Formats: sequence, C-alpha cells, structure tokens
Amino acid sequence: MEGNIISINHLTKKYGNFVALKDVSIDFPKGQIIGLLGPNGSGKTTMIKLIVSLLSQYEGSIKVDGKDIGIESKKVVSYLPDRDYLNKSWTFKDAIEYFSDFYDDFDSNKAYRLVNELQIPTDVKFKALSKGTREKLQLILVLSRNAKVYLFDEPIAGVDPVARDLVFKLIMENHAEGSSVIISTHLISDCESIFDYVVFLKNGQIALRSSASELRKATGKSINDVFKEIFAYGTY
Repeated sequence: MEGNIISINHLTKKYGNFVALKDVSIDFPKGQIIGLLGPNGSGKTTMIKLIVSLLSQYEGSIKVDGKDIGIESKKVVSYLPDRDYLNKSWTFKDAIEYFSDFYDDFDSNKAYRLVNELQIPTDVKFKALSKGTREKLQLILVLSRNAKVYLFDEPIAGVDPVARDLVFKLIMENHAEGSSVIISTHLISDCESIFDYVVFLKNGQIALRSSASELRKATGKSINDVFKEIFAYGTY
C-alpha cells in the first residue's frame, strides 16, 4: 500500500520554556507496523497526543489520512494511552455500550469474541480486576474499532514478559486489514521483530527513520543494538 497515513511538517511543541518537539517533519507510511522508538522524555507521548488532538498550541502541521487534526481525523484513529483510561466503576459491558455509542466503527461482536477467548469476565467492575487484566480489556476495546490508524503508547511498559507476547499477538492478529499501527516504546528487544518501519526520537527530534529490514541490512545489527548506540550512556 503506497502513500502516507500521517504527515507531520515542522512540528514544534513547547511546555513553557521546555521544547518537547523541535521542528519535526516525518511521514508515517500506510499499512505498516511502525515503531516510534526513544527513551522516556524523548517526545514520543507528546507526538502521539498531538496526533490524537489531546494537546493544542503547537507550531507546524499534522495531517491524518489527509485531514487536519480535529473531529474528522479522530474518526480514523484508535488510541491506547499509557495509563488506565476507563471509569473504574464500569464493567466490560458498560465499556462496550460506551464505545458502541461513541464510535461508528466499533465492532462489539469482535470485542466479545476477544474477551471470551481470553476468558475475562464481562460483568466485574474494572476496579476489582488486576492491572494486567484491565490493560488487556483496554487493548481489546481499542482493537475492536475498524480504524485506519492504531496508536499504542508504551503498551508493554510494566507488563511481564509472558503478557508482552500476548499483547503483540493481539495487535498483530486483530488490527484492521490495511491499517497502520504505530507502537511507541523504549523496550525494543521485545517487539522489534514485528516492525516494518522505525522512527527514532531523541531530545524531541528525529534521530533516524528507516525501513526495519533495510536498517538491519545496512548496519548488520538488530534494531535494539542500533537503538543502544544512538541512545548511549544509559539513557535507553
């Protein structure tokens, strides 16, 4: 699939005197699994929040599926933040009802299928579930949208190695056909095998962008080893 799903041009975002993103221009290709890679504080979450219109007051431009950031762009993006985002008094059934009302592309049958496959109860309040189970449910809800873009912000941070494999299995098997998947992470070794394309962010700027296979071929190294070289001195 040719073309770009997200185009960012000369994007700068400041928090007071701190520059979180500095004159960033980057295109994210359609139909690929993309790693947005960098240590904590590199600007990954800021970029994602700008793409999903959770932050404002920035310089430059962002287009998603050819649309400026706003109501129309939100319709094609399914986003999993790096923290719990659901009302803890809800059950999974409550969340299904909310997502069905809020998103035209939400597939409740798919959500129930996935939750049944994982044998997770649908009538227990979120506050009574373990952190790991809540994370799986939130992932299922995000994947049950028929979106053009899926954005995952640190989906395996704090997740044990066995659960990490399940997270990536769910993502790989359940994102909509032809969609783009962007995974923000600093835990490269756990997921580099699934990436088609990688973008390295360092101090709010693009340090590297490349096809994953071409990067391995050009360097003779794993993406994780390249990451360690770029983010040396223990910052990774």
